[in-house]
Amino acid sequence: MALNDRELRLWGALGLGPVWRERGAAAVVPAPGPDPVAGLDWEALAGTVAACTACSLSRTRTQTVFGAGSRSARWMFIGEAPGAEEDARGEPFVGQAGRLLDNMLAEAGLGRGRDGDAAVYIANVLKCRPPGNRNPDGAEVAACAGFLARQIALLDPAIIVVMGRFAAHALLATDAALGSLRGRVHEYLCGARRYPVVVTYHPAYLLRNLADKARSWEDLCLARATFAALAPESATR
Repeated sequence: MALNDRELRLWGALGLGPVWRERGAAAVVPAPGPDPVAGLDWEALAGTVAACTACSLSRTRTQTVFGAGSRSARWMFIGEAPGAEEDARGEPFVGQAGRLLDNMLAEAGLGRGRDGDAAVYIANVLKCRPPGNRNPDGAEVAACAGFLARQIALLDPAIIVVMGRFAAHALLATDAALGSLRGRVHEYLCGARRYPVVVTYHPAYLLRNLADKARSWEDLCLARATFAALAPESATR
């Protein structure tokens, strides 16, 4: 007796073993649908993010936090998720951690308001604030993954710096400790492009662990050296 699809699922759920089909009756697996954000430009992508309800964070946010900085920047910095001030203002890294980040960028000759090779673009893995600034969960990271990938593809940076454990895990598809990821250049594949990635501490972590600011500066120096090797004629001074 032939079983329909619902009966086949029930059969499997009950642990009754495989159902053998007659030759020629194999199920057809549909091809995956097109990526809904793959062809979006900056403005359309920002609008899609603002209207997103893919996870429960859409019910608790004040607004989405898309990104900030030059959309022609060759440097991209990626954090984990917006905090309370970011949620209120709609811009990443505007609280105390953001001020620390801006100071460190300035020391490295970079900035979100600068031009040319000194310009940076800043985004987060999550576009909505987790309640109470709790850690992102896997479903939330997955819901935002396409948005971040499209931002990277649109920006097409020369180098990416990821800040914090969750950003590193999301971009590099690893669960390794942050300390073990520092000090070397990784690679992120987006479409046909491969981007060098440097891992460092999140500025919010540095506010609680001042001794590691020197290590974070070492990471920025590694990123600058990597950038210079990629584009020696236009390296940041």
